[in-house]
Amino acid sequence: MIRAERLSKAYQGVPAVRGVDLSVPEGELCVLLGPSGCGKSTLLRLINALTPADSGTVKVNGRDIRSTPPETLRRGIGYVVQNVGLFPHYTVRRNISVVPELLKWKKEDIAKRAAFLMALTGLPDKYLDKYPHELSGGEAQRVGVARALAADPPILLMDEPFGSVDPLNRERLQRSFLDIQKTLNKTVLFVTHDVSEALTMGDRILLMREGRIVSSGTPRELVFTEGDAFSQAFFGSEMALKLLTRHQVRAACVREDAEGKVGCTIAADLPLTDALAMMLKKGCERLAVTEGGEILGVLDFAGLLRFFGEAEQDAR
Repeated sequence: MIRAERLSKAYQGVPAVRGVDLSVPEGELCVLLGPSGCGKSTLLRLINALTPADSGTVKVNGRDIRSTPPETLRRGIGYVVQNVGLFPHYTVRRNISVVPELLKWKKEDIAKRAAFLMALTGLPDKYLDKYPHELSGGEAQRVGVARALAADPPILLMDEPFGSVDPLNRERLQRSFLDIQKTLNKTVLFVTHDVSEALTMGDRILLMREGRIVSSGTPRELVFTEGDAFSQAFFGSEMALKLLTRHQVRAACVREDAEGKVGCTIAADLPLTDALAMMLKKGCERLAVTEGGEILGVLDFAGLLRFFGEAEQDAR
């Protein structure tokens, strides 16, 4: 779906992207991770033809982007940025409708699409008539995602999309977008400098440093495979704990009768970090895992360790 070969870009003689090769297959959520100034955002702009490359090629669906008019290319690529970029003088409805209107969609189809996207992003229909200044940061980001999805593009480029919201809303937006991705199965290139976010969001992670991709793999592979000194320092010693945010409690629970054996309960769809926090905070060695008011099974600390052991074996 997206392929870059030997892609390079420099500004005033200073390299920003250096000979990057990457491939993002259809339906994958690939995360570009790295410190500020490593070239992540520049790489995204090169792929979207917002910035011309000095050398190398970018192909989308096998076609060199240089052979596609930029306007045509961008109509097939949704773009979400940290500062949202909503038109302040347009309502939410108009913001979502911009690209479908450019594509000459019928009014009734645009209205249906807007309603669908509001439901998909968890916003009530009454927000369609609000203006950007009437939205919270989290709500504006949801509208930004809806606008990027308006014309149903097969590709999404997301540049620090949740970086400007508070931690609680950021976590909610991450979970919401992952639910959206399960429904729509887009090809996504997602930029972040946050390790926890990368481990939560990515099917695969590309770690960048000084304009180059220096490491790549699935979250499990990166957690359980020893990398170079930069990779180890960037991910940090607590990386395995951060991986807990990626998995729901249901993934590690054991299906057995928990009646009378546990004093704490936890929802099956919460991340494993919440389970570990509950064990430590409340002193519960075993948790009853619930869903829809019914007990699915139990999770204990030994189960968490066993889950990590199996994950490490899979990664190797």
